[in-house]
Amino acid sequence: MTATRFRPFRSRLMPALAGLALAAAAVIEPGPARADLSQTTDETDAPAMTRRTDPQIDVDAIALPTGNRAGASSEIWSDFGEERWVRNVNQPTLLPLLPDPAIANGRSVLLIPGGGFQFVSIDNEGYRIAEPLVEQGYTVFLLKYRTMTTPESESAFSAHMGALFSGELPFADFDRARGEALAIADAQTAWQMIQDRPGDWGIDPDQTGILGFSAGAITALGLARHPGDVSPAFLGYIYGPMTVEDLPSSPPPLFSALAADDSLFAGQGFQLIEAWQAAGAPVEFHYYASGGHGFGSYRRGTPADDWLEHFTTWLDTRPQ
Repeated sequence: MTATRFRPFRSRLMPALAGLALAAAAVIEPGPARADLSQTTDETDAPAMTRRTDPQIDVDAIALPTGNRAGASSEIWSDFGEERWVRNVNQPTLLPLLPDPAIANGRSVLLIPGGGFQFVSIDNEGYRIAEPLVEQGYTVFLLKYRTMTTPESESAFSAHMGALFSGELPFADFDRARGEALAIADAQTAWQMIQDRPGDWGIDPDQTGILGFSAGAITALGLARHPGDVSPAFLGYIYGPMTVEDLPSSPPPLFSALAADDSLFAGQGFQLIEAWQAAGAPVEFHYYASGGHGFGSYRRGTPADDWLEHFTTWLDTRPQ
């Protein structure tokens, strides 16, 4: 199986969720957006969202049997600034991305992007994260999971997201648990496929970990909690909630990163980190002075820019 070729992106675009919330707030109600949703107060700085007529087709992507709940695929790819989001996903896929055999290290990562269970941040927390990991010898499995149904038009979707992240439509009102359950079910199916077919990709199934961002971090933690069937070699938990109800029965080594100015999860304390430590599991936690929410693959001159280097250093120095 060949590796999918990457489409490189390098940008100083503002964090994606914050930018969309800012643009959407202007659609919903005139006047400035809430200050905690963006690093800028100029509404004209928010890039427009436009429909893509050429969604990326990954020929090596594997359709997961949990999907196609509504019949034919209805997913929408949209441009937001210099990245793409995928929404209304009803056919989840798992895309294996393979390193050059000369540098392959046998270790692998199940990569789960975020998007508030409303969309999949396929570039910022997907392809652009996978690329450097593959270049360092890791096999990456990129999960495009089912998302909740959102308005079809870009303007209506922007208004929906603006209401959601401005607090006009509280998370409780749209039943996040339903979207979370879909994502976790798809992640469980993907995990089992990786464990059942290691020879197809030349990996050691005992050296497979999970890396998730925001809603993807919630999904990754939900997957790791699955009793008995899931024992990841590590858990990468990037700007996810710091509150926790239950830990995995045998918590894996944890790498976590969060910015102090995160618009969604800063100010919650560090309950997750403390609970992990109390369970006796290894923890590496980076609490960056700035970076916002959704720093992912961006380099914007903040301390959080270096999180991926810190993550790979941690992976490389972990005992095998």
